[in-house]
Amino acid sequence: MSTFNSVPPGAGISDVARLAGVSQGTVSNVLNHPERVATATRDRVRQAISALAYVPNGAARSLAAGGSRSIGLILSDLENSLFVDIARGAERAAAEAGMSLLLANSDGRLESEDRYLDLFAESRVLSTLLTLNDDQHFRQIVGRVADSRSLVLLNFQVDPAEYCSVDGHNERGGYLATRHLIDIGRRRLVFVGGPDSLRPVSERHRGFSAALAESGLTAAADVTPDWINRSDGWRVGTGLVEAIAAGRIDGIVAASDLLAAGMLQAFATLGRVRVPHDVAIVGYDNNQAAWDSPVPISTIGQPGEEMGYRGARLAMEELVEGDAHQHRAVVLEPTLIVRESTVS
Repeated sequence: MSTFNSVPPGAGISDVARLAGVSQGTVSNVLNHPERVATATRDRVRQAISALAYVPNGAARSLAAGGSRSIGLILSDLENSLFVDIARGAERAAAEAGMSLLLANSDGRLESEDRYLDLFAESRVLSTLLTLNDDQHFRQIVGRVADSRSLVLLNFQVDPAEYCSVDGHNERGGYLATRHLIDIGRRRLVFVGGPDSLRPVSERHRGFSAALAESGLTAAADVTPDWINRSDGWRVGTGLVEAIAAGRIDGIVAASDLLAAGMLQAFATLGRVRVPHDVAIVGYDNNQAAWDSPVPISTIGQPGEEMGYRGARLAMEELVEGDAHQHRAVVLEPTLIVRESTVS
């Protein structure tokens, strides 16, 4: 954890580097990754920091002066427990640094994301973490965020030239889900996704297509509901019953657990489709909809808590390093979780 010290205005990372006789990158490593720096060099840099009473940037000065000690987190959808896990991870990182976490829920609405960004700016949070899944939202949001405001994207990968980000490997997850269905003998597979603007959904579909191509298969169908919630899954499920009953579909990869849960509910209500006997279903996210379902749903687990923790740590690194900070895009690996919706 980085230590923030009081500082008279004017001392910069270049001053520390010059006094210690090292590069600015070495100073940054001493502050955030001291294990990467030789002991003698580390001591020299720390002596220079002490001599100059250095704190890297304005946000850190505010922290040292007793100002805001908060970071903000704007979540897309609290109905999805993935985002609750992200909040837990971010809160843990903030607590370790003696800071607070302010939470907001946008329900995936651009106007809400705008409003909360403004609110956090007015509250002088040191940095904002933002979960996204829509490319259009990203472009509109970043177009109005001042360069001086620290922003870290979660559940959404961006070019490190722009911002830090932490995301799950969605294409790999779509591949794992599809490979599992193929491995248990399913061959007539459907992908149930969502709007094309949802980048994670399109990435998961690429993984679905790659696994099919690898096995010499083609999709039985691709279904694109209006959104990826339980009610959308219900509507899709009612529309797929005839094809499943006729044997034209025997496996489904759903872009979210909520979609999968809605389809299961439709099948159970209509009573004509047995899961997994007639059709096997894999969801995505490993949220409460998967493990609380009457038929527990096989799914792709995302490390949500790690995503939130790593994102908050990146935000803090940026605060400490200031102009020397180099943005990073962290991609976390998903895992297959097998339950009764595919293997009874």
